[in-house]
Amino acid sequence: MRRLPPLSARPRSRTIWPAAVAGTIALALSGENAAHAAPPAPALSPVPPAPRTFGAPVLASATPVSYTVQPGDTVWAIARAHGLDTAGVLAANGLDASSIIRPGQVLALVPAPAAPASTEEATAAPAPSGRTHEVRPGDTVSAIASAGGVSIDAVLAANGLTRASIIYPGEILQIPSAAVPVEVVASTGPVTAPGLDGEQSENARLIIRIGRESGVSDRGIAIALGTAMQESWLRNLDWGDRDSLGLFQQRPSSGWGTPEQILDRERATRVFYGGAADPNGTATRGLLDIPGWEGMAYADAAQAVQISAYPDRYAQWESPATAWISVLG
Repeated sequence: MRRLPPLSARPRSRTIWPAAVAGTIALALSGENAAHAAPPAPALSPVPPAPRTFGAPVLASATPVSYTVQPGDTVWAIARAHGLDTAGVLAANGLDASSIIRPGQVLALVPAPAAPASTEEATAAPAPSGRTHEVRPGDTVSAIASAGGVSIDAVLAANGLTRASIIYPGEILQIPSAAVPVEVVASTGPVTAPGLDGEQSENARLIIRIGRESGVSDRGIAIALGTAMQESWLRNLDWGDRDSLGLFQQRPSSGWGTPEQILDRERATRVFYGGAADPNGTATRGLLDIPGWEGMAYADAAQAVQISAYPDRYAQWESPATAWISVLG
């Protein structure tokens, strides 16, 4: 029998453990043995595969390209709801401040890119001069011009506006220097209020006149003006939702009068105001018949008369209606 060499003299075999196994063994050790164990080799993170491309990325658009007009909508409200400039929406659809939009009409919300201006045009465009003013709620062009020591027409001309234009909170207006002459084209037509055309201004004057005759306060008259603007764009419409008609879109089926009576602008206005001179008597309830209407919020007072499906929309006309009274009343 062949004798084996002593254990101490035998060659030692080396076992090469994978890093993961070595780490497992090291973690299993405890106490004194663990203190002398070699630290586990760091685990290797697998290299992620390169991302696969399945075609061109689809970019999400923050603003839809079109909008279908709903009853009671205005261009200003649509633009504000989509974070757009009112003037931009008007321009994209070939509209101006006096244009009417109707339910079902589709408006473009993303204007076509403008053609680059020629070098000559870019050179000829004058840089804004004078000061600027950021429009705040309740501001009017007349008040801004007065504070700046310049004429209303100078401010209008410096900003490419007319007396029919509406200014909105957040808009930046150029206030020309009083020493800088501004060419102004005088208007020979009847005076119109900011944002209103001739027909709308005429209807606004009628509402103001009847309010004055009935002893209604300026706030009550402003509520009537804003209500008519929201309901009919201050136009004596011979159509509307269901059987609604006229300036205030009053309904024959709800007792506001016959179609002919409702289309009588003066009678319809007196019915809206209500009170002792109401042609409908107690058959309907006008503004003066609402208990505590003077203390109500603007939109709440209008809604108390109209009972609209969109009560919050009256509020947007509070500041413009006040401006219309100052010009027309």
